This record gives sequence, C-alpha cells and structure tokens, in this order.
Amino acid sequence: MSSSGARRPTAGVGERLTGAFNRVVPRGAGMLVLLVVATVLIGLAIWRFSEDAPLVTLLVPLVVSSLVLGPRQLPWFVVFVLLVLAVVVPTQDISIRIALTVVIIFGLGFVVLLSSFRRSRLGVAGIQGEMMFVDLRDRILRQGGIPDLPDEWYAAAELRSAGGTPFAGDFIVASRVDDRLEVAVVDVSGKGQGAGTRALLLSGAIGGLLSALPPSEFLGAANTFLLRQDWQEGFATAIHLSLDLTTGNYEIRTAGHPPAAVRHAGSGRWEVIASEGPVLGLIEGTTYEATRGQMRHGDALLLYTDGMVETRTRDIGSGLDKMLGQAERLLRGQFEGGAKRLIESIGSRSDDRALLLVHRR
Repeated sequence: MSSSGARRPTAGVGERLTGAFNRVVPRGAGMLVLLVVATVLIGLAIWRFSEDAPLVTLLVPLVVSSLVLGPRQLPWFVVFVLLVLAVVVPTQDISIRIALTVVIIFGLGFVVLLSSFRRSRLGVAGIQGEMMFVDLRDRILRQGGIPDLPDEWYAAAELRSAGGTPFAGDFIVASRVDDRLEVAVVDVSGKGQGAGTRALLLSGAIGGLLSALPPSEFLGAANTFLLRQDWQEGFATAIHLSLDLTTGNYEIRTAGHPPAAVRHAGSGRWEVIASEGPVLGLIEGTTYEATRGQMRHGDALLLYTDGMVETRTRDIGSGLDKMLGQAERLLRGQFEGGAKRLIESIGSRSDDRALLLVHRR
C-alpha cells in the first residue's frame, strides 16, 4: 500500500506537466516546438563551442522538419533555422569553409521551402503523404486479389510496372458474386507512375461497378464513367471475364483489348478467343458483345495486357504466338505459380504488364 501511495504523487505530477504542455502548445504543434527547442540549443552550442559544434549541425533539424512538419508549419520553421544561422555566423572565424557551409545550408533551406509549397497542394507532411500513397497502393493491390474459390478452381494474378514501382497503369480487379467470378483486366493509357494516378481512381470505380452490375452492363457503365471524367488521356482498354464456378460457362467481353486465350485439356493446345469492342472512354453509348464458352476440367484461361505481347520491334500477333509458346512450355502439368513464371519470362520491361491465369483442376 505504501509503495502504491508513493507512486501516485509522481503520476499526478506527470499528468499535470502533460496537461500544462497541452495547454501551452497548440494541438498538433508538439513536434514543431521540439524542433524549435533543438534548433535553439544547437545555435547556442555553435555560439559557445564553435570548434566542437560546426555550422552544418543546423542541417539536422532542417532535414527532420522536411519529413515531419506539415505545409503550414514547415516554411516558418525553415525561416527560423536560417535566422538562427544568420545570428551565429558572425561569431565564427570567417573562412572559405564557413562561407561554403552557409551557402549550402541556405541552398538546402531554399529547396525545403520549394518542397513545402508543392506539398501544400496535398496538405500533409512528407511521411504522412507517403503513408497515404502506400495505403492507396495497398488498396489497389487488394482489389486485384483473387477471392476464395472452390477447390476445383485455381486463379492467380500478377502485375509488373514499367519503372519497377508498385504504381502502374495496368491493374486487375476481381470479385465473387454468388457462384460467379467477375474479373476485369484494365490497361489505362500511359505507363508507370504517369498512369498510376488515373489507375488508382479508375480501379475504385471499376471495382464498384464489377460487383454491382450484371455482366452485360459492366463495360458500358465503365465506358460512361471514363467519358464523364474528361481526362486529357481518358481512354483505357479492358477485358471482362464472367465465369460460372459451378458449370464452367464463361462470358468474355473486350474493349479494345488483346484477346483472351484458352487451353483445351483434350488437345493440349492454346486457342485465341476472338472478341471485339471499342476502347473505353472514346465513344458514347457503345455496347459490348459477349463471346461465350465453357471451361472443362483441365482447361486454363489467360487474360493479359498488351505489355505481355507487344514491344517496339514486335507486333501483337507475333508477340501472342511467343506468349502462348512460353505458356505451353512453362504451364505444362503445373499451373500453380504459373502466372508468375510466365510474366517474368516474357513481355516488355519498358511497359506495364498484367496477367491473370484461371485453371479448372
């Protein structure tokens, strides 16, 4: 009891100090106050111990502030750091080294100021902004995840971007509606990070339409959505698969997209599924006709983007022949992991690539 009572005053003092700090310091400005205090202490150290505390030490709070402060606080803090620098410089023995250090710090401060002005368009600090983009990336990747399927079905999706970043203009959205698997493979105009922002927005809309509309209306609604965005590069190609997981019957509709390919277990050969439709976002009021078929046990289906089959020196026709030849070699008798093996062995590294493999065991 006595030890417990001895701790209570300490806890009470800590709570009072925390409350006083919160009353004095505006909400959300704690990091700014800490950086200001650290900068003042560094300035005092440079003034009192000029030989042991170099001017370049002021870069530490400057760099940290560029990572953690918001766009409203950052410009004022940069000005404060430069003001501290201007105060302590006269206390130094002026030399070429000191002069170069001052120029470098002022230059970096100017760069941080410019970045803060650009960041004000986003409205969040550097680390917070990066976390937002990471969250958006994770969400688009989760949308492309294949839902749980019956044991007799296997499906896998793979994505690769032109620049090697997780943001790309190609994406896959999948959804299971009752006993049907609905999948859309989409190629947004552009490539890499340039198309990534449009792909992020479009993937959310495509995901909602995919699970909410009948298969016959999906591409038409996606086309209407793109037309209303009025983007300068507002077109996209897509292929839509609607697969009955009970019977194996499927419907495929394309919008300016390379055709799907099916492997018949009986013959062991790949066949291109002919399907045509206008590109999304160009023509209003278009309709998309379905090509129907059935996947029997042992059959496989490939959906992909043009980065898998087209390069600067090779057209889609010859690229499709090469891809199917690789598929015959790499997927023979072993479909698990086949999508990854195939996308890493073929396709243009300078273009975004997406691939979906569906197999009925």
